[in-house]
Amino acid sequence: MRLLREDDDIMDQFSKVEKVYLSNTNLCYALCENNPDKGMLRETFFFSQMAVTHKVAASPVLDFIVDGYTFEVGGRNKKRKQIASVDNAFVVKDDTEFVYQNIIPLWMFGLNY
Repeated sequence: MRLLREDDDIMDQFSKVEKVYLSNTNLCYALCENNPDKGMLRETFFFSQMAVTHKVAASPVLDFIVDGYTFEVGGRNKKRKQIASVDNAFVVKDDTEFVYQNIIPLWMFGLNY
């Protein structure tokens, strides 16, 4: 199980947890009676891949902050207007194959592991 907090410092380990994720997307399928929510699967995958080698925290505006960069995780229809007011922000899209401007395909984060 992975806990997502606003700040991932050692001194802040007893602070409020923003979200709780399973450590692997396969566990989502094993524990859900029906098909798990796609949005939860996307965020679980992103968090599990990035937390191996990077500092990941909850963003007050979007989904995640990873080493000072902000990420919004979503599906094919996720637009860049949601990150327009945030510096160093990226949209991570599922169901897309190519990088374009500040849009990154979700599958590319699997190469991080």
